[in-house]
Amino acid sequence: MGKQEDFVLRALEERDVRFVRLWFTDVLGFLKSVAVAPAELEAAFAEGIGFDGSAIEGFARVYESDMLAKPDPSTFQILPWRETVSGPATARMFCDIVMPDGSPSYADPRFVLKRTLSKAAEKGFTFYTHPEIEFYLFKDVPQKGKSPLPVDRSGYFDHTAQSMGSDFRREAITMLEQMGISVEFSHHEGGPGQQEIDLRYADALSTADNIMTFRTVIREVALSQGIWASFMPKPYTEHPGSGMHTHVSLFEGDANAFYEPGAEYGLSKTARQFIAGVLLHAPEISVVTNQWVNSYKRLITGSEAPTHVSWGHNNRSAMVRVPMYKPLKGQSTRVEVRTIDAACNPYLAFAAVLAAGMKGIEDGYDLPREAEDDVWSLTDRERRALGLDALPTSLAEAISLAESSELLADTLGEHVFDFFLRNKRAEWQEYRGVVSPFERDRMLPIL
Repeated sequence: MGKQEDFVLRALEERDVRFVRLWFTDVLGFLKSVAVAPAELEAAFAEGIGFDGSAIEGFARVYESDMLAKPDPSTFQILPWRETVSGPATARMFCDIVMPDGSPSYADPRFVLKRTLSKAAEKGFTFYTHPEIEFYLFKDVPQKGKSPLPVDRSGYFDHTAQSMGSDFRREAITMLEQMGISVEFSHHEGGPGQQEIDLRYADALSTADNIMTFRTVIREVALSQGIWASFMPKPYTEHPGSGMHTHVSLFEGDANAFYEPGAEYGLSKTARQFIAGVLLHAPEISVVTNQWVNSYKRLITGSEAPTHVSWGHNNRSAMVRVPMYKPLKGQSTRVEVRTIDAACNPYLAFAAVLAAGMKGIEDGYDLPREAEDDVWSLTDRERRALGLDALPTSLAEAISLAESSELLADTLGEHVFDFFLRNKRAEWQEYRGVVSPFERDRMLPIL
């Protein structure tokens, strides 16, 4: 048994931990949990905890259902919201899913990302990400057929006396910091009740784990305050959607591979090829970065979200933005991918973005011309003249593009690729059959 496992077993005794929750994620990005007693943990480290994979979305067909969850000791943390409840402490660890013979499960989203990171590592690169996560706070549990009430009517960066949002952010950030998740910024976003919390830069696997933990913490804190948190991409027609703008960079050892002194915007050839790869493959990976029917209600003109494949320096209408260049801080050179929404499966989204960028590097893609204009304000004819292709406008279009994507199939692996698209087709078919309030309000009076 290694040092990390020994550390975890000692911590269980010292902190009087009586329950350990083993966390993993299904193909759609929903968190799963199984609780074990501390006495079972040594065996879990060595052999894993068995479960029926056929009961988990996308994990296994019935005839190949036996799977094992092997805890990753480096992810051990005490759950702070459980410490506030009288009684013994509860801890958690993320798990890798393996088959009975010990081989990785190709249906495990965490393994999909680890495999993609390994391919980049073979080229000498480490992938770092920094997400800006937006979400809404509602006064109560959403009721079917009713528009939810936001907790406030504040706007972007507003500071309001005795604001429920600021109190919420303070408690949530305290809890995140207790779990070893560093927060860089937090503020009120543009919509009523909408918040943003930005996590500090970390390697992509740690960030994906942190995002799963973040969502859980946000929901737990909200429930403890008698309110409801949602990462739905577009809960209101008239207010901004919730995105997860993600800053990304590649490092070679301690050196930022995206930085080149004296180059335009400080961007190296590697960075320019990476951006070109993300742009070229953006439409076909949209089904992963924006995986829900509702995701495409956010990606429309006038909603402050990207609508076309474009890049720009400090241009917030572009799909990929190059933040302000700091000549004395080459290590901070990075690019911001603005399509990803807050409800994605972060393991699959990061894997798809990295694979697209690496394809650009490996095949030497040329970076297209920068979009200097406000892309939202251009006409369709002007966009076509500038060579700006549209991102998918619906889940159906995203599915169609993904079905013929070799890049996505290779990145996700056959099992995840097949199940994920099958699930998305079913979601679209169900959505198509639902009669919306828009149709009733518009058509019942006149037809």
